[in-house]
Amino acid sequence: MSPLSFGMNVSLDGYIAGPGDDIGWSVPSDELFQWWSDRVAATGTALYGRKLWETMSSHWPTADQQPGVTPAEIEFAHRWQSMPKVVFSKTDRQVDWNTRLVTSDAVAEIARLKADDGGPIDIGGATLAATAMQAGLIDEYILATAPVLVGGGTPFFAALDNWVNLNLVETRTFPGGVTLTRYETRR
Repeated sequence: MSPLSFGMNVSLDGYIAGPGDDIGWSVPSDELFQWWSDRVAATGTALYGRKLWETMSSHWPTADQQPGVTPAEIEFAHRWQSMPKVVFSKTDRQVDWNTRLVTSDAVAEIARLKADDGGPIDIGGATLAATAMQAGLIDEYILATAPVLVGGGTPFFAALDNWVNLNLVETRTFPGGVTLTRYETRR
């Protein structure tokens, strides 16, 4: 079975985006950016909700060709472009860049992908991750917690019907006071 991980930058008060979808507070240090890039390189498949897909696909397909691009950004762009991706959307009709579109039941498709042994799967996007979280499909949570309180916005965690017990498997501090924590779901 392929493990499913949900990881994002998050504010100390638990939001992946502030009011108005503001993510300006979550710009990673070079070291954290490299950590996320290495994560992309190790991912077998990435799952995206519509909004995160729109954000990622508006930048990374051509980021390696932009003026002033850094070597780390070029590396990330190439890794992102070549990584297999699945977008879950009922409104999008076309996707590119090594990506396929799923418009049907997300839970059934995520469960099917996990049953295949296609390597580690990362899921991103608050709504899609909440669906997987509520269905008990997430095996690992990765929080890159920034020392900022944004006061509202899009929460990292979904409302759940039952507790989910976790085991802490990694902690690491990055420049700027960002603390990375990784938890595995205790089954």
